Amino acid sequence: VTGLTIWHVGEWFQHLNAMISRYFHKMLIIFSTPPFYTKYVHLLDENKIHTRIQDNMRFWPFFKDVIGALDGSHIHAAPSAADRGTFRNCK
Repeated sequence: VTGLTIWHVGEWFQHLNAMISRYFHKMLIIFSTPPFYTKYVHLLDENKIHTRIQDNMRFWPFFKDVIGALDGSHIHAAPSAADRGTFRNCK
């Protein structure tokens, strides 16, 4: 969530990196297994892809293999300082 490394999070909360890593993996397992995953993650049905996307060759090559979509969600992504120029103006 913070976009920081384990070292930075450990430094901020004054805990060992091993403890931060252990709890990160525990949360990853919780979010990727039932009941959380089955309740909150919904895969898109192939037959329900909007015709506006399927019929438009501008969009379809990029979306034809997509198995799901984010609706109203924002995922923070923070590339390193060296890579920021590459990703500037990318959505």
